[in-house]
Amino acid sequence: QVQLEESGGGSVQAGGSLRLSCAASAYRGYMAWFRQAPGKEREGVAAIYRASGTTYYADSVKGRFTISQDNANTVYLEMNTLKTEDTAMYYCAASGALSAPWVARSTWYYWGQGTQVTVSS
Repeated sequence: QVQLEESGGGSVQAGGSLRLSCAASAYRGYMAWFRQAPGKEREGVAAIYRASGTTYYADSVKGRFTISQDNANTVYLEMNTLKTEDTAMYYCAASGALSAPWVARSTWYYWGQGTQVTVSS
């Protein structure tokens, strides 16, 4: 079973930066970051294909966020120029293949428990 654990969340002022980490258990497929604000649906933020390093981003974070991976089993989300609209619980997700657009929640089979990101003005 794939196990995912997020870390790195916290509180930051608008314009600041945070780096989230997702530790995966020897997983080599696709991984992604989603976020969910109170009263809203969970939405895709960024994804990465671990075999090639190909990345995907939501328009709302393109140019500000960067998803990356190391040579071990950790995937990162570098968040820069944070906005109050970025406030949400951030979740790490994993899947062996993409049978639907990556932003679709149903595409992903494994989920972490989430880490809270709060951006204040």
